Amino acid sequence: MSRFEFVMVSAGFEHGGNVAHRHLDGHSRLLVYPFESQLGNRNFSDFLGSVERVQYRYPEFPEGLTALELYEQMIDEELKTFLRKRNGSKFRDVDLKLNESNRIAAFEQLLGGPTYSRRRVIEAFFRATFVAWENHWAEITNDKVYVGYSPAIGIDADRMIRDFPGVRIIHIVRNPFSAYRDTKRRPFPQPLSKYLITWNVYHSTVEMYARMYPGNVRIFRYEDLVDDKRTFMEDVSRFIGVKFEPSMLYPSWNGREMSEDVAPWGTVLKSTADYNRAMADELNDAEKAQIVAGTTALARHFKFDEIDYLRQYYHA
Repeated sequence: MSRFEFVMVSAGFEHGGNVAHRHLDGHSRLLVYPFESQLGNRNFSDFLGSVERVQYRYPEFPEGLTALELYEQMIDEELKTFLRKRNGSKFRDVDLKLNESNRIAAFEQLLGGPTYSRRRVIEAFFRATFVAWENHWAEITNDKVYVGYSPAIGIDADRMIRDFPGVRIIHIVRNPFSAYRDTKRRPFPQPLSKYLITWNVYHSTVEMYARMYPGNVRIFRYEDLVDDKRTFMEDVSRFIGVKFEPSMLYPSWNGREMSEDVAPWGTVLKSTADYNRAMADELNDAEKAQIVAGTTALARHFKFDEIDYLRQYYHA
């Protein structure tokens, strides 16, 4: 396969990863995966296995598998559900024309044979998706950058960099008040204590990798995105090596602006500062007190204590 530029968006849950992903969708040089890029499989297990589900981790593949077996290894729940049982997908009404048989055939052709490295499998996975995507708005050319999104995959940054030395990982951190309020909208939300532990694990781990691999990993605050989208996206553009384009100022799907809620792509419904502030205000006092106790040290590191509506919680 030829030149392959690769960007992954990472975040904690309800941290705006889907929002950032959608803001990249309309850029002329970016091929943005349609839904979450759930690359993980059940063959990888480490000491963080109890923290995050396997589909959101970076995968491992056994030796000797066929192309079809490798394709099935990646959970890819959102897109495979859409392709195989559309009426059971939350994206059932999305205008996506993609035949899975064509995707598998392209994946097998791109892999070649007879042996497959993990890097080659991941590259073929992204390339084959866009080869088979019949109504994608942009032409596939060699100057394009492939963009995926998987919650919390930043905790596997070192393994991704091993495969793709030029990968750019954009990790989104959001204040835990607003983030937790949005996660409560899920049918089975995490208990607050568990949410706070994972909030600390995700962001401190990615902060470590950002310092170890500053050319590959960078943390961006969601609050900066909703406060000043142009400055935020200009910074993102420089990091991933593309020119800023006005389409980055709004969320879009397949090149078309999304004028309503960002749902069903994510539980963070609107990419505005007012919405972000309002979510934090909806928590009760007991929840706020527990969040302060659990996150103050890291929150101050990310300078949430300098944001007006959060300063009251994190003042020295």
